[in-house]
Amino acid sequence: MLAIPHKAKQFLLVIIKLLIVSVALYFIYHELRYEKKIDWSVITSYLSIKSVSILLLFSNFNWVLEIFKWQNLVSYFKNISFFEAAKQSLGSLTASIFTPNRIGEYGAKTLYFSKENRKQIIFLNLIGNSSQMAVTCLFGLIGFIILSFKITETMFWIHFKIKTIHIFIFIVLIAFIFILIKFKNIEFYGFSVQKLNSKIKKFPRNILFSNFQLSIMRYLIFSHQFYYLLVIFQCEIEYSTALSTIFIMYFLASIIPSIHLMDVAIKGSVAVYLFGNLDVESIKIISITSLMWLFNLVLPVVIGSYFVLRFKPEKV
Repeated sequence: MLAIPHKAKQFLLVIIKLLIVSVALYFIYHELRYEKKIDWSVITSYLSIKSVSILLLFSNFNWVLEIFKWQNLVSYFKNISFFEAAKQSLGSLTASIFTPNRIGEYGAKTLYFSKENRKQIIFLNLIGNSSQMAVTCLFGLIGFIILSFKITETMFWIHFKIKTIHIFIFIVLIAFIFILIKFKNIEFYGFSVQKLNSKIKKFPRNILFSNFQLSIMRYLIFSHQFYYLLVIFQCEIEYSTALSTIFIMYFLASIIPSIHLMDVAIKGSVAVYLFGNLDVESIKIISITSLMWLFNLVLPVVIGSYFVLRFKPEKV
């Protein structure tokens, strides 16, 4: 088997990096230009320099917490700086933006580490994503409980709809548990359910606890960012009702498989339905979900593009 010359490898790496960044930015451009139908005149009429600054602050906290999560997880076998964790988190986000459910992130992060550590990186990334999903499910359940107690004749959450959604969630959970039991020996990226369970039991509890805390903090940050946008767009909804609906929105959107870039369309559709029943204009909800997408995905991807272009593979 012929070895690829070093210069050819470097050239190929440059081509791959440019391709990743080009495709990521094109996807964003396509969404903005053709799919989103964003009415900027509506958005700009509600925004001010102060509100944009606060929204940027929310987004910064959101991603700082995500970076701390990754730095904390990697400390399991190696100490890395905050900047290094940021480079890996944002770079892998850019590389995974057009892959289903951010699956590309698993492979992208392994490239920052030596070959013998790559299985560990996949495991750590799985823990990080699973903890965020667990938090989403937990707060989604809290949202359902709160709104169940707030049902009135004037609200859209009539008993029929509550029961229908509860039954749907119950069926999904039962199906998920059945799949875990039935296919517990099937391996994914070298891990089976049994192996994962064994590894998690041996995993340092302090790292797991810190990771879960950071996941909760991050969830509360972007949930309140969404609520802040409801306030900016003058959507008159009681705080507990609004936040509970946001919790349910994130839960329902998270259980629908999608390409990460198209996640805004899923959240947008769910949000329009939920808040539409609270008499919030659809144009306002579309504007809000679009801004959440811009601040929490587009901006990090643009920054991540720089890290992708500067990427140098770990020498093995």
